[in-house]
Amino acid sequence: MGVPEASRYVIIGAGVHGLSTGYHLALALKARGRGSGSDILIVDKTGVAAGASGIACGVVRNNYYQPAMRELMAHSVRVWESDPRVYSYHPVGYMQISPEVMHEDVARIAAQQKEIGYPSEFIEGEADSKAYMKGVFHDWQARGVTSVLHEKKGGYANNKASMEGLAAKAQNEGVQILSGVRVTGFQFSGKAISGVVTDRNVIRTDYVVVGAGPWIKSVWEMLDLPGRVSIKGRDGRMHHDIRMWTYWCLQEGTLGVDPHFQKTNDGKMPPVIHLDTDAPLYSDVDGALITDALWGIYYKPDFCFGGVQGGGMPYRVETDPDEVRVDPYGPESPDFVAGEDFARMWCSALAFCQKRFEGKFEYYKNDEPSGGLGAFTPDSFPVFDVFCENCYIIADSNHGYKMIGVGELVAEEIMGHESAMLAPFRFSRYAEGRLHPVSNSPFPWS
Repeated sequence: MGVPEASRYVIIGAGVHGLSTGYHLALALKARGRGSGSDILIVDKTGVAAGASGIACGVVRNNYYQPAMRELMAHSVRVWESDPRVYSYHPVGYMQISPEVMHEDVARIAAQQKEIGYPSEFIEGEADSKAYMKGVFHDWQARGVTSVLHEKKGGYANNKASMEGLAAKAQNEGVQILSGVRVTGFQFSGKAISGVVTDRNVIRTDYVVVGAGPWIKSVWEMLDLPGRVSIKGRDGRMHHDIRMWTYWCLQEGTLGVDPHFQKTNDGKMPPVIHLDTDAPLYSDVDGALITDALWGIYYKPDFCFGGVQGGGMPYRVETDPDEVRVDPYGPESPDFVAGEDFARMWCSALAFCQKRFEGKFEYYKNDEPSGGLGAFTPDSFPVFDVFCENCYIIADSNHGYKMIGVGELVAEEIMGHESAMLAPFRFSRYAEGRLHPVSNSPFPWS
């Protein structure tokens, strides 16, 4: 299929943000009599869900320490719930199981979830937490736990199936999706973008949306946006020359057991489990100490992956960001996939949590490399903002897949209605010192 010479709206990236924005923008244009989906073109250098959205663990949760993130995630959960069949969404809930060092943070999350009407149950104290978990899994045996936040909404979605469903929704509204089209630059008229340069041709346009996921750094540079920023800290001091982008490597994998292996005491599919603890973790293979620092994992049964799937804490890539190779991405990468150390840690952590996982290391799927790079902002939280007058950038800092509702809000902003939910994520927050609070979680995005 040929690449058109012009489109009113050009969206770069066919992952969750590009597809969601395309679909919801088509609905917004039609509802207002200002156009239709045929005015929208989504281009991707590979194809639908070929990047981070296609290898995501698929967890959908509200468990964030930051009020702005909680409201945004509650909105996204509503979008997932709007069409669970097409989005391949499983509303099984989500459990944050935490040590004492995180107790106060999680208590605050629970209180604020209650304030916004997000249903959850909060259990406090070591004895009560253990009893609650044993009421779900008879073989629960994790140590170092003093609170459980059980979100009754949320769950997980099957990654590629959900993105294919979202793509179909957009196409049904007339949105054109073109694969194998690589963006190489931009043309400008004054300060505004007038054309998107691709390896095929130049596409004249009135408006551009960038939802490039881990490739945001390269698009950012094409737009000549600052590679280093100044940030006003909580102490009121300015911190200069801070890198705009760094990379973290995500570590995920699958234990090749029957997904039903993880059923609850009453025979139901369980909620997503996320455990953080400061109890020492020992190898389930040879008993050696793996870590005595704060650590965390998450896991869930998954029929798409064929087993129990999940991950652990990512690690920061220390290589100069200018030297990091994002392509080939995900399992095809020679550098950034989960290896033996992760497999040993994650399987041992599963056994730490539940007795049923003891001695199951041999079932880890070594033949299916997993993981991938995430491009992170200076504070590890998203940037949603307009640059170059007519270019909306969705830089999700690796919160992406679960944020299916961001595209709906972006579409409304393109229509001229500023979103209160997106306002806390403007680029200007760095210079103005309007930073999001941070928790004691071992994960950089919590």
